[in-house]
Formats: sequence, structure tokens, C-alpha cells
Amino acid sequence: MPAGYSVDLCRAVAEDIKGQLKLGKLDVKYVQVTAADRFEAIEKGRADLLCEATTATLTRRKLVDFSIATFVSGASLMIKPGGPTTYEGLAGRKIGVLGGTTTEQALRNSLNDQKMKANVVVVKSHPDGIRMLATGEIDAYFGDRTILQFLQRDDKVAAGLLLANDYLTFEPYALALPHGDDPFRLAVDTALSRIYRSGNIQDIFIRSMGKNVKPSDLVKALYLIASMPE
Repeated sequence: MPAGYSVDLCRAVAEDIKGQLKLGKLDVKYVQVTAADRFEAIEKGRADLLCEATTATLTRRKLVDFSIATFVSGASLMIKPGGPTTYEGLAGRKIGVLGGTTTEQALRNSLNDQKMKANVVVVKSHPDGIRMLATGEIDAYFGDRTILQFLQRDDKVAAGLLLANDYLTFEPYALALPHGDDPFRLAVDTALSRIYRSGNIQDIFIRSMGKNVKPSDLVKALYLIASMPE
């Protein structure tokens, strides 16, 4: 069964939409996607809602539409104990990053802006990147900080690694959905707004992140600002 913050949020959205449509039952079908084909799945109609940590960008809006914001995060670095502790210390090193993401592009842009040379190693999944870091195949792993925190909590390998305190990028998340379906987007935004206003988002956050992880002030502000009145 799929799990995580975005998946739990989508389940709550589906439940609210069931009420909006006055349905006795609303079946939910999970469609597995990858970083490479996730937007195509929405474009081609294989899936109606992309329930993962997806950054909303203007470029991506050419392919899909987005809901109101669902989270705010950013990229950070994970290293082994004794590894490079500064961004400048990554010069000439191997840096892993998940392919086909805004994080990968942000890493490449940052290296170009700093005129710093490093070997960017594209991985297929976060667990692959964590494993490669632990075995020394790469010197650092560049990824979404919230996801890396989640892995530190649940993955024994990641638990022994170190996570930088700083955010190196800013990533506003939203749920991707098809272009041209205004009623569906309104239903999704209505559901999200109700979840935020009711405080149910706190239960979803705790269930997904754990009781010891608190939403940042920025995330709390997002829940207040993003929600729309009826």
C-alpha cells in the first residue's frame, strides 16, 4: 500500500470529493509512476492526480496543472560522517541526485553558477542514492530535505548518515492534475482548503512524519495562506 505525506493527503482529498459529489463510495486506484514518466501519466490520462513530492514550476505547468500548494521544502545534502561539510568542499567530488527532478536541475545550475566542477551521478531512486553514499560510491547525496529526514527515520542505512541543516533550494509542492479539467481542480482545491482549515492536516502530518517531527513555521504559514474560504 502506498504511504507518505502526499499519498495520505490525496486519500483525504478523495474522501472530501466523495462528500462533494454525494457519493456513497469512491474507489481509489493506485498507479505506479517514475520520475521520468509521472507527468506523462497525467497527460495521457493514466492517472488523475499525482500524489508525491512534486515541485510546481512554470515549465511543468506547460505539461500539467497544479493544485494550491501542499508543502514547502528544499534540497539539502546528506553525507557520511567525516564527509565534506561545506558546499565548496564538494568540488571535484561525486554528488548523487535523483534524475528527472527539479533537484537535479538545481544542483547543475548551482555548480554552473559557482563555476565549480563536480561529478553529478544520477540515481533512479532515493534508496539507491543512500546506498551508494553509504558504500562510498558517491561523496554526498543531494535531495529533498524532508524526504531525506523521512529516510533517516525509517531506513537503517540512512540513519547512520548526516544531514546538513541548510536548505540549498526552495521547493513549493503541489498536486499535479490534467490541463483543462477546471471542475476537478476546483474539487481538489476545495478539499485541500477544508483539510487545512479544519486542522486535519496536522493529523496527516504527524501520521506521515512522526510525532517528533514538527512542521516548520514556513509550512504552518503555507497552510494558512494557501487555504481558500468557501
